Amino acid sequence: MPPRIRHRSIKHENIDRQIRVLHHAMGKKILASPELQQQVIQKIEERYQMGKLRHGHYLTWLTLMEATDDASLFMTTLLDDSPYMRKLRRFTPFVGVLTEEERQRVLMDFACGTLDDVII
Repeated sequence: MPPRIRHRSIKHENIDRQIRVLHHAMGKKILASPELQQQVIQKIEERYQMGKLRHGHYLTWLTLMEATDDASLFMTTLLDDSPYMRKLRRFTPFVGVLTEEERQRVLMDFACGTLDDVII
């Protein structure tokens, strides 16, 4: 019997697009604010210590945070559209980076568009 092919639904694609544009905004804000970088690293450590983060995901997030000195590498990796990064972004340690107002503005501005509209 051939393996099942999983098709992503439109709903999941829309959710992933929204998560990705939110991460674009959060990534830019993190790069501009070193205190936010420390906040994210602390969240990663907390989740790992509590057993809420697998070791591979822990290493990926920490390695990504170490790349903040190279903004291009950081943003490219953060916004990678691979299934692995889509999965990781759904359980982001970037909580609290954007205010509710910023989050709503990003969603309203880009909910119908794509990051291709943002990244030029």
